[in-house]
Amino acid sequence: MDLLNPYYFAISLRNFFYDKKVFKTCELDVPVISVGNLSVGGTGKTSLVRYIADHFSKSFHVCILSRGYKRKSKGTLLVSYKGDIKTNWEEAGDEAFMLAKVLKGVSVVVDENRCRGGAYAVNELKVDLIILDDGFQHRKLYRDVDLLLIKEKDLRDHLIPFGRLREPLSSISRANALILSYQDIKEWDYTFTKPVFKLYRRDWKIKDIWGNTLEEATEFEFITFAGLGDNEQFFKTLERMGLKIIKKLSFSDHYHYRDFKISPNYLYITTLKDVIKLPPYENVYYLDYSLEVPGLLDFLERAIIKSYRAGSSAGRATDS
Repeated sequence: MDLLNPYYFAISLRNFFYDKKVFKTCELDVPVISVGNLSVGGTGKTSLVRYIADHFSKSFHVCILSRGYKRKSKGTLLVSYKGDIKTNWEEAGDEAFMLAKVLKGVSVVVDENRCRGGAYAVNELKVDLIILDDGFQHRKLYRDVDLLLIKEKDLRDHLIPFGRLREPLSSISRANALILSYQDIKEWDYTFTKPVFKLYRRDWKIKDIWGNTLEEATEFEFITFAGLGDNEQFFKTLERMGLKIIKKLSFSDHYHYRDFKISPNYLYITTLKDVIKLPPYENVYYLDYSLEVPGLLDFLERAIIKSYRAGSSAGRATDS
C-alpha cells in the first residue's frame, strides 16, 4: 500500500536529497539531541524530552527547541528562561508551554525555523545543550544524536493518510538509537544494529492543578477527558490503575477547550498537557508519572562528551 502512496515518494525524495547532501543542514556550536517518532502522536515523546532535559539541567544550561505546534505566534519566541515563563500557552503552543511549566531550570524556545531558533538559543541565551523536540523529520538542523521512539503497532502501520506513520519504516535506519515505548503495558523487542532502549512509565500519581497528590484516588469517580494524539492510550491507563471512570470525553490533539464546561458536581481527570489550558479548577486533576529508560542517559552523556571533544578540536559552524 505504501508504495502506491504519493506521500511515500515525496518523503523518500526529500530524505534522498538530505542523505546525498543536496539539501544543506545548519550546525550549532553546542550538542543537539533530537527526540522524535515515526507515527502521529502517542509515543511518549514529550515525556522523554522532559526526562532528558531534567537530567542534563543539573549540569548544563539546557534549551528545548520546538516548532510550537498550533501556536498563535510566529518566528522566534522565548517561552521560558531557566524556568522563568515569558508567555502563555496559546502563544507558545501547549506542549512547549507544558515543558516550560514543569522544568524549572530549563529554557524553552519555539521557532518554525529550527536553525534560527537554535542560533538564538546559543547566541542570546548562551545555552550549553539543545534538545530538539519532535525533530526526526526536521532534518535541516544537524543533530549529534537522533533518538527515535516507536510503538509496537508502528511496525504494522502505514503511511498517512492510510495509517499514522509520518515516514516509511525504512527510515528507522537513520536513527542513532531506538526507544521502544510502553514497555509497562507490554514487553516487546526489536532487533536493530544500533542501541535499543526500553521506556517504562512508573510512579503514577493523580495531582491537582497545584501539584498536590490525590491520595486513595481509586475511591472516587471521575469524568475523564483528553486531547492527545492517542486518547485511548490514556483512557486505558486510567482503567489499568483501577480508577472509576463514569464518562470519557475524547477531543482532537492540541484541543483548545475554549467552550469546555466543568461541572462543580463531578471530579475530572485529564493529562498535564490538557490541564495547563484550563483555569485552576479545584475538581480537575491530571495524571502524572516518571520515566525509566535503563541505559539511555549514560548513552547520551557519552555522546555529549564526544561531541564537545570534537567541537573543541575541529570547531562547529553556525549557519542561521
